[in-house]
Amino acid sequence: MPMKSKFLTALLIVLPMLASAAPGGGERVLESFEVGSNVFARALTVDPAGGALWVGTSTGVMEIDLQTRKLRKTYTREHGLANEYVFAVGIDSQGYKWFGTNAGGASRFKNGKWKTYFPMHGLADYWIYAFANDRDGNLWIGTWAGANLFNVKTGKFKTYVKELINEWVYGLAVDADGRVWFGTEGGVSMYDGKRWKSWSHKDGVGAANVSALPVSPNTGLGTRSRHDLTTEVAGMNSYNPNYVFSVLAAPDKSIWVGTWGAGVSRYDGKSWSNLTTKDGLAGNIVYAIAREATGVFWFGTDNGVSRYDGKSWKNFGRHDGLLDNHVYAVAITPNGDVWAGTKKGVVRIGVEPQTR
Repeated sequence: MPMKSKFLTALLIVLPMLASAAPGGGERVLESFEVGSNVFARALTVDPAGGALWVGTSTGVMEIDLQTRKLRKTYTREHGLANEYVFAVGIDSQGYKWFGTNAGGASRFKNGKWKTYFPMHGLADYWIYAFANDRDGNLWIGTWAGANLFNVKTGKFKTYVKELINEWVYGLAVDADGRVWFGTEGGVSMYDGKRWKSWSHKDGVGAANVSALPVSPNTGLGTRSRHDLTTEVAGMNSYNPNYVFSVLAAPDKSIWVGTWGAGVSRYDGKSWSNLTTKDGLAGNIVYAIAREATGVFWFGTDNGVSRYDGKSWKNFGRHDGLLDNHVYAVAITPNGDVWAGTKKGVVRIGVEPQTR
C-alpha cells in the first residue's frame, strides 16, 4: 500500500474553497479532503449520536468530526481492524461501529475495544460489502456468499444464500414495513420476514442498452478471481443491468437501486421504472444513493454526482471540484451537507452560508 504512510501521518489535506459554483442551484463543492492519489474512499456513514462521519478507505478508516471537519483518529490493523481495505461501515442499534473489509471479515468497534468476525464465527464470507439495521435492532450484513442476520443480543449469525436471486450482495436496505431489500449481481431480492421475492432485468430492473455498450463478464458464481470491481471492457464503459451496486428504501415505500450501466431503477410496489443519462443522470453506473429529508436524491456515479429533486437534475464532476468522477459513496449529514467519496479522497457539497 504505497500511500499508507501518507494516510497515517498526513491525515487530511484541506484544499482551498472552490470559487466556481455548479450550474442550476446553490450547492457547490465547499471543501475537498485528500487522502492519497491511489487511495479509494469506498464508504461514508454518518454517526449523528457521535457527531462523526466515518470514512472507509482502501488504507483504513477515518473518524471525522462533523462540526470542525477535522480528523479525530485513523484506524488500521495496528489498532484492531482486520484489513485496511474497507468497503462498508455500519452502526448497529447498540452503537457498535462495523467495518466490512475486503477478504478480512467484519470488524466491530466500541469504546476502544475490537472484535473481528470470520466465517468460523458464523459470518457468511470474508468479503463484506453492506450493513443495514432491521426494526428489531439486529444487523443485516451483505457478503460475497449471501447475507447474514446478526442477532445483537445473542451474537449469533443466520445465513441466507439459496433464498437470494444471487449470492453476491452489495446493497442492503430496510423499508418502512420492515422488509429487507438486497442488491446483488443477479438482481434484487426482498424478504418480508416470511416470503422472498426477486426481480431482475427481465422484470424491468435497469434500462435497455441503447448505447450498445459491451457486456461485462465480471460477474456470476465461480468468478471470484476476476471480481476486480472495474467497470470497463477494453477501455470502454460496460453494461451489466442485473448487477446492483446500491439500494435505498424511501419513506414513500419506493425502492431505488443503482445498476451497472443501466442507470437508476425505481420500484413503486408494482413495477420498475428507470432513469439514465438521457434523463439527466451524470452516469449510468450508479455506485451509491442517498436521500435528503426533503426528498432530494443524490446519486454517486461513474461520471460524478447527481442531485435529483424529482423534476430537475444538477450534476457535479471534476470541473466542479470533485477529486475524481467515480463516486463510490454518498452520505448526507444532519445539517444538509452532502459528502462524496472518490479515488483520492472526499468532498463536501453544500450551500455556503450567507455572510453580511
